[in-house]
Formats: sequence, structure tokens, C-alpha cells
Amino acid sequence: MRRQARGFTLIELLVAIAAMALLALMSWRGLDAMGRAQSLNRERGDAVLTLQTTLSQWSADLDAMVALSQTSAIDWDGRVLRLTRRSTDSATPVVFVAAWTLRPDPAGGTHWRRWQSQGFTTRAEWQQAWAQAAAWATDGGSGTGGADVDLIPLDSWQLAYFRNNAWTPATSAEALGATTPVPDGVRLTLALPQGPALAGLVTRDWVRPSLTVPKS
Repeated sequence: MRRQARGFTLIELLVAIAAMALLALMSWRGLDAMGRAQSLNRERGDAVLTLQTTLSQWSADLDAMVALSQTSAIDWDGRVLRLTRRSTDSATPVVFVAAWTLRPDPAGGTHWRRWQSQGFTTRAEWQQAWAQAAAWATDGGSGTGGADVDLIPLDSWQLAYFRNNAWTPATSAEALGATTPVPDGVRLTLALPQGPALAGLVTRDWVRPSLTVPKS
């Protein structure tokens, strides 16, 4: 006598379908979480790379500072930092004026920006570029020429100079004086805005390459 083949009951089918649906939902949530984590890591990595590139340019500007006769090497007025810097290309011995400031962004918030003049070789051209840097920080560079670069989102920034074996708030070129036109060190403190990538304070210390420390 043959036994009759028995199939799945309706309840068993419903339970199996529910279990598969639950597994599919769990798998989708896992994939979604992985995708969001990858996106966040990629965004964080891009932000770190941009910050590193920006700070490298900052250090390069300070390293290339030059104190020329009857000019200012560095000047801070609480709003814009202006620098006189030499070209890194020995084949083109020209000088530039570079400026850094914090300006509102049309999309919201504030951004750190950098401006650089065209190369020049005379004191009259330096005076013009020096004034253009101040105008750029005020009105966004209307009619100033040069290269204006939007760098990173930033809430605020602070500067300090290392002089006479102590850190003090950054001052103007006139306050530095002609005898020590370049400070021994510059401390930069950036306040990064809250966001999914980077946030908080970043401090970068620069030391004048020609600084010599007396032996004890």
C-alpha cells in the first residue's frame, strides 16, 4: 500500500514567507547601514584630505615669507592675514602677496579663503598688491585681480606669534617692527563647524625655518 505524498499546509507556507521577508528586511537594513557607513567614511576622508592640503598651503606661504626693504613681510589686523612671499620657482624670481581671511558663503556659513596676487618685482607693484589684498578681504575681490580660492568651511580662526620666548596674540606689521619683521613662530587655531565629517578645534604651529636655538 503506497503512502500518499503530503505537501505544505497553508500555515507552513505563510510562516516560511514571513521568515523570508524578515530575512530580506534584515539584509536590506544591513546593506543600507554599510552604504551609509561607506558614504560617511568617504566624506570624512575627503574632508581630511582637503584640510591637509589647505594646511600644507598655509605652511608653504609661511615658509616662503620674505622681508624686503620698505615692505611688510606679515600683517594681521584681526580679519585678514597678509604675507609677502617669494616664488618657489628659481627660474622666475618674482614676489607675491598672499592673503587669508574668513568670509560668508552664499550657501550658508563661513569659509576660509586664500588670495594671491600676480607676481611682481618692484616696490610700487608690492604696494598695489598689498592694498588689493586688503580690498579683497573687504569686498570679496571686486576688481582686485589675482587668484581667489575657496578652501574649507570654518567657524572662526585665531593667530598667535611666538616672540621673546612666549606666545602672544598676533599683531600688525607696525607692532612687529623693522628689527624683527617675521615672528619666530605662528600658531594657527581653526574652529571647524559641526558636521558629519570633521568638527572641533585644529591647532597648527609653524616655526621660522631660519630660527636658531642657542645651545644650553
